Amino acid sequence: MEIVVVGRHTEVADRFRRHVEEKLAKFEQLAPTAQRIDVEVTHENNPRLSEVRERVELTVRAKGPVVRAEAAADDRFGALDLAMNKLQERLRRVSDRRKNHRNNNPLPPVDVRPFIPEDKHPEPAPEHPAAPGDAIETQLGDSPVVIRQKLHSAEPMTIDDALYEMEMVGHDFYLFVDVETARPSVAYRRRGWSYGVIALDTSCAGGTKAVPEAS
Repeated sequence: MEIVVVGRHTEVADRFRRHVEEKLAKFEQLAPTAQRIDVEVTHENNPRLSEVRERVELTVRAKGPVVRAEAAADDRFGALDLAMNKLQERLRRVSDRRKNHRNNNPLPPVDVRPFIPEDKHPEPAPEHPAAPGDAIETQLGDSPVVIRQKLHSAEPMTIDDALYEMEMVGHDFYLFVDVETARPSVAYRRRGWSYGVIALDTSCAGGTKAVPEAS
């Protein structure tokens, strides 16, 4: 299993690289099909965020779903430990899901929210990532706002699979293409084990402006 460590807006010392490799070597038992683990280290320069100035993101790439975890702390060693705890829990859930599928155990029901199309769209950014996995950052005019864009491949999937993928990357939302309707859709977390799904009707042309129902 390959372990790739990169720094974003920061240098990564050899000592930390060796520490990462030693720690993550233990994960081969939890992720036997993993081909690579990407480790991204980010440093926050804002002194007001000193308690979370070091962020570590771990991404396990295997034949199955991508599993991701991230955490922040005042030093990168602590952030790594926190991220590893989250990653360990998610890898265990991957294993449990495989067992559930083999045993044909039903999954909890999904709360699907209706979608009302919206005809107003933001202006496109001047640049876009060139290939899946690529990311670029652009500044919004003269403001201090920085927008990070990343391109992902979109393999059609069921709502159940989308919720599972969302849990594995640790996000509160997940963008996907619904395999049943072929519509671009977003799954999102509501409260507890309640989820919602918003879909885009790309066949709409013009029409009245509407806003999705608040949750």
